[in-house]
Amino acid sequence: MSAAVDTVRVALDQRSYDVRIGAHLLETAGTAILAVRPAKRVFVVTDSTVAALHLARLEAGLDAVGLRREVFVQPPGETSKDWAHLGTLLDAILAHRPERGDILLALGGGVIGDMTGVAAALLLRGVDFVQCPTTLLAQVDSSVGGKTAVNTRHGKNLVGAFHQPRLVLCDLGTLDTLPPRELRAGYAETVKYGLIDDPAFFAWCEANAAAVLAGTGDARRTAVRAAVAAKARIVAADERESGVRALLNLGHTFGHALEAETGFGPDLLHGEAVAIGMRQAFDFSAKLGLCAAPDAARVAAHLDATGLPTRLDTQRGFAAQTLIDHMGHDKKVRDGKLTFILARGIGKAFVASDVDGAALHGFMTAEAGR
Repeated sequence: MSAAVDTVRVALDQRSYDVRIGAHLLETAGTAILAVRPAKRVFVVTDSTVAALHLARLEAGLDAVGLRREVFVQPPGETSKDWAHLGTLLDAILAHRPERGDILLALGGGVIGDMTGVAAALLLRGVDFVQCPTTLLAQVDSSVGGKTAVNTRHGKNLVGAFHQPRLVLCDLGTLDTLPPRELRAGYAETVKYGLIDDPAFFAWCEANAAAVLAGTGDARRTAVRAAVAAKARIVAADERESGVRALLNLGHTFGHALEAETGFGPDLLHGEAVAIGMRQAFDFSAKLGLCAAPDAARVAAHLDATGLPTRLDTQRGFAAQTLIDHMGHDKKVRDGKLTFILARGIGKAFVASDVDGAALHGFMTAEAGR
């Protein structure tokens, strides 16, 4: 792996920050943090799986510059991203009498990043935090852009805040410890950027997906850098998702409904739900006559080739109306109408707020196989 470090700037005026991409960034995290934010104490939030793999390297990086730390280890998995775990985490941090000059640091995947971001937004009415994402999904998507949230029984990510990090450190070495299934889930959020507005990147993904998943050469660095640059560009144009940033939700309205129906558990990872949702978005677009059928087939074929799920497991007994009801709790609902990200072709995604309800029900009925 190359020793070089790539830097992508997220340009948000006073809230601008760098995303650094390279190897061994945990070992130098303390130096990087102090360069952007003088501090004396860091509150590290991680989970038990990540702590066993990467915490020692991070601690060495903090010790090297004399940064004191407190570590809070959470249970792994999406089911811990809720009010109860957030309250317990905040109470534990408050027991150490934090000050506004202290920093929270998220060491983990999207769940830990979201939890830490919400905690930072709420703690003392707002403190700074740093993202050290350890999964491909978190590196290419959730660690960048400042969207933080927890799940509720009403749906996914319905309570949270826009709270930008001060720094994001994407240590590519952490990806070597991921199980193949987790890598594939992260890849779904990577290829998404090609499907939104960059057909050349989608073509690159078609040619290089195997290398990204295997960690061959600099494929992962190239993929992470391209995805982060794409997201940084969109976030800079629309920080609070009032316009173009909604395109980043390609596949998510469908996918979040599946996650809600499966209980946000290990049976369906977020990236897997997004993969199914992106295939559905393109197939639904083709059904509506918006997208050429060969484009939809090309998307499905590529996702299938990576080993990602693209179809509903009809043996689970999904019901079309139940999934549509879950969609009704989505954050993108406007005036009671569902909002979807659909496509006129690969790299031609758009926001659709006028989807015909009967057409959606017919499509979902066919999807559910009932």
